[in-house]
Amino acid sequence: MTRAVLYSSWKSSASFRTRIGLAWKGIEYEYRGINLQTNENFGAAYASLNPSSKVPTLLLDDDVLTQSTAILEYLDETRPARPLLPADPKQRMKVRAFCMAIAADIQPLQNLATLRKVGALVSQEEAEAAKLAWVDHWVTRGFGAIEAMLVTSAGTYCFGDTLSMADVYLYPQVFNARFYHVDLSAFPNITRIADRLATEPAFMAADPYAMPDRPQP
Repeated sequence: MTRAVLYSSWKSSASFRTRIGLAWKGIEYEYRGINLQTNENFGAAYASLNPSSKVPTLLLDDDVLTQSTAILEYLDETRPARPLLPADPKQRMKVRAFCMAIAADIQPLQNLATLRKVGALVSQEEAEAAKLAWVDHWVTRGFGAIEAMLVTSAGTYCFGDTLSMADVYLYPQVFNARFYHVDLSAFPNITRIADRLATEPAFMAADPYAMPDRPQP
């Protein structure tokens, strides 16, 4: 079988969660970094592979897979060992809803494209502070909802004591919140679970600072 190839960007939440899923399922892959800062994703070579010009893109099973949610669900359906979604339909729905509360309600408001637009609305001198304030507002608001969900669902992980796709979505979002210096002291369940996930081998293997395209000192 041809080895999988992952087109990824080191700090991208969508790339990060895909890397976690691949590591969790034990799928080895070749890593190809895409530099979002230099707009490499909009170049003809990458756009011909993924017309949306977004990361990640996964070459697997003789096909081109895009969109992290679709990729993770495909991995779970085709490689059922170590499942990320519960067998019970109602629990599966709840895990998916949790994931979407991050992927649809939080992450798009603090991604690179959005922050570039925010910075362009103010002077160059004010841009960095404006971006940080924007991220702080939307992540804090979104995490309020996530924390409320975890009050009733959490155990060791987001949903009881079994690691699920919810954890795969939570951890990269916490990484980004910390990267942008968001105060997480009001979210004890989020931080407790994230700190537990930081010790999981699959999450460690996917860490942005372990990626070859991370910024070099």
